[in-house]
Amino acid sequence: MGQALYRKYRSRSLDEIVGQEHVTNTLREAIKRGRISHAYLLTGPRGVGKTSIARILAHEINNLQYTDDSTHIDIIEIDAASNRRIDEIRELRDKVNIAPTSAKYKVYIIDEVHMLTKEAFNALLKTLEEPPAHVVFILATTDAHKLPETIVSRTQRFNFKPVDKTKVIDHLKVIADSEGIKASDEALQLLAEHGEGSFRDSISLLDQASNQTGKLELSDVQTMLGIPPKRSIDEIVDLLSQQNNSASLVKMLESLFMQGYQAASIAKQLSGQLRQKIVNNQLNIGQAEAVKLLDSLIKVPASHDPERYLEICLLEIATSSNKPSREVQRQDVKAEPVVEKAKASTKTTVESPEQDLAEFNPDIWPEILAVLKQKHNTLYGVVRMAEPTFENDKLRLAFGFSFHQKRSSESANRERIANIVNQITGKDVTIECVVDETATPPKVTISVEKPTPDHNLSTISNIFGEAELLES
Repeated sequence: MGQALYRKYRSRSLDEIVGQEHVTNTLREAIKRGRISHAYLLTGPRGVGKTSIARILAHEINNLQYTDDSTHIDIIEIDAASNRRIDEIRELRDKVNIAPTSAKYKVYIIDEVHMLTKEAFNALLKTLEEPPAHVVFILATTDAHKLPETIVSRTQRFNFKPVDKTKVIDHLKVIADSEGIKASDEALQLLAEHGEGSFRDSISLLDQASNQTGKLELSDVQTMLGIPPKRSIDEIVDLLSQQNNSASLVKMLESLFMQGYQAASIAKQLSGQLRQKIVNNQLNIGQAEAVKLLDSLIKVPASHDPERYLEICLLEIATSSNKPSREVQRQDVKAEPVVEKAKASTKTTVESPEQDLAEFNPDIWPEILAVLKQKHNTLYGVVRMAEPTFENDKLRLAFGFSFHQKRSSESANRERIANIVNQITGKDVTIECVVDETATPPKVTISVEKPTPDHNLSTISNIFGEAELLES
């Protein structure tokens, strides 16, 4: 059985570590001077070399040669994920006082140290406070924030960072050449991007992709990773800015779903494409819409129905960017005053109770949506796609797509809408939801009074820092 590539090409010395020079240079100099700490803490994302450096360090401070198959009685590795109880740490504490058998230092490597229980941490702390001179602890974790501060303060902490993409690509080229794997630059670049700064993950993906016949091309990697074609993503972005193309947008999504592409993968690619257009100042939709869409795309994987959620997110942007033939005259409705009005009029009788609801059209609809957005934001995203018609004691909602109609027709959702209409008008209404391909939802802009958001979109972190930004 062949050896996995990530194990075959694992670093054997500090000099072979790539992308963590700020760590390896410091450790190399400390070893040279003989300034060995009793405890080290290695933190950072997965697959960037924490475990490799821990093993190399354990050997080099003992002047031992390290290989992937190296074992030594005085170098003990503990997986905290499976040895997290206080009993295991107490056993460790009892054994640390025993001098090393042949090495200068007895080294304990505790991987995934954040998995220890509170009691186990307390037991470990006593050892870290007064360790024997012959013992060195090397703690490694991806979640340093889960460690007690008392533990962190008694270690030398080294923060690992994701490896630069160009370094990952160069490393993959070296491995590919050594293994006789023919791969295009575009294919290697995509593997590196999907590895997200992890050498191990990137090499594992190359190992998987190497099973392809012939030269490894970009399309082969896309198929393997389930990544939708770039041209499809570009087409979706273009459709968002075009008028009256909601149907085309839905058909494009349905086509991608039928080809087996996951909503989460589509959302990730769309997010990356939008971010790139922001950086290059090539947005063809409004900045506020772009920010709102980015925020929504992040939530797609966690949704109970990712496909429908993604459709709603895109349709909401597409319809808000278009100019329907029938626009609501009153464009801006302040949500907070509407809520106050709703509270004041809940379950009360208006002065003209017999007044036909049709007289409120179109002004009443933005008010209904404003309250709905505050109380039931997900339902708001569906209902805003409707063309409303008031007929005495009935509110008819016409949707262009059946999945909107079905969602709104649920008894609980119809009751929610009816209650909000009652709050605002004092009238009891029935809700009718129908499918009408000719339906045109009115354009309604709902703004919430809040500090003016920073629309300097050159900094992507600012984009993801806001839960929701609305047009002012």
